Amino acid sequence: MTIYNFSAGPAVLPQEVLKKAQAESLNYAQSGMSVMELSHRSKEFDAIIKAAESLLRELMDIPDNYKVLFLQGGASTQFSMIPLNLAKGKKAYYHVAGSWGKKAYTEAVKLSQTIDFDPILLASSEAENFDHIPSFDSSAIDPEAAYVHITTNNTIEGTAIYDLPDTNGVPIVADTSSNILAVAYNVADFGLIYAGAQKNIGPAGVTIVIIREDLLNDEPVLSSMLDYRIQADNDSLYNTPPTFGIYMAKLVFEYVQSLGGVAKMEELNREKSAMLYAFIEQSDFYTSPVKNPNDRSVANIPFVTPSADLDALFNKEADAAGFKNIKGHRSVGGMRASLYNAFPRQGVVDLIDFMQAFADKYTEK
Repeated sequence: MTIYNFSAGPAVLPQEVLKKAQAESLNYAQSGMSVMELSHRSKEFDAIIKAAESLLRELMDIPDNYKVLFLQGGASTQFSMIPLNLAKGKKAYYHVAGSWGKKAYTEAVKLSQTIDFDPILLASSEAENFDHIPSFDSSAIDPEAAYVHITTNNTIEGTAIYDLPDTNGVPIVADTSSNILAVAYNVADFGLIYAGAQKNIGPAGVTIVIIREDLLNDEPVLSSMLDYRIQADNDSLYNTPPTFGIYMAKLVFEYVQSLGGVAKMEELNREKSAMLYAFIEQSDFYTSPVKNPNDRSVANIPFVTPSADLDALFNKEADAAGFKNIKGHRSVGGMRASLYNAFPRQGVVDLIDFMQAFADKYTEK
């Protein structure tokens, strides 16, 4: 039985990457050691982290005036790290189109109780269960604000931002965790980009931060570990970084490059997602909770059957048939197919066949 992993993260990794990591696991670059045993100060790891940064810069066309950091703590740590470094004494706007955007705003509000800055809710679609990307008037944004925070892809709700909003000249800070390297963005349009690795980059444990140099803090922040300037000045080696995760990221970057880069990945992802969306649209049995087709994510596709009982039955039978981790997030229920870069096209074809058979079996005659 073929197994397809639809997990939203940690997610499917390319087979080629896993095989290469397996082959190098006991003896990396004739060192006689595993990557997991290498010192982060060794020449072997120095070559790994430098290659990882160089590959990412090429893949995303990152301008020279941006620093690339490989950090720990997951993307959620950035919810605090961003205002600590960027927002002291200023306003910071939050665009909330999903659960993770809400968490970023909630953490900012919590931090504002002890740090002098003003987090402002710019727009939210929470009242409509995050079924669309909310709009806002850019003139409402103070041009002296520190940043406008957005989430480019809402992993749980299945919505995404492809065309960046007008922010009245204020830098955009973006959580791109679930569509980095899957959709082509212009890095120069952002002040800061951050992303947890466990969806399109590698195993959990690494967070990528791409920050414009003029946004690096001039004054020390609460903790050296949470200080962008210190991390940048130390080339992500202020302390022991997640060495194995960075190595795996390098292999994934090589894989994406071998397929034709981010633009090619977006083409493939749009093809995969379009197949599934087209099937859902023509079905009388399945529906999508996303209100506006233009907001649809190419990475995470939620859908439901006519009832919660049938949703539960679908998840049970799908799991038994090899469609793993397709159950929707506990906060929304239903199903969710996460079609990240490494997810194969054939998996979508087979899922559609299963969905049709399930609908035929349980549609009331």
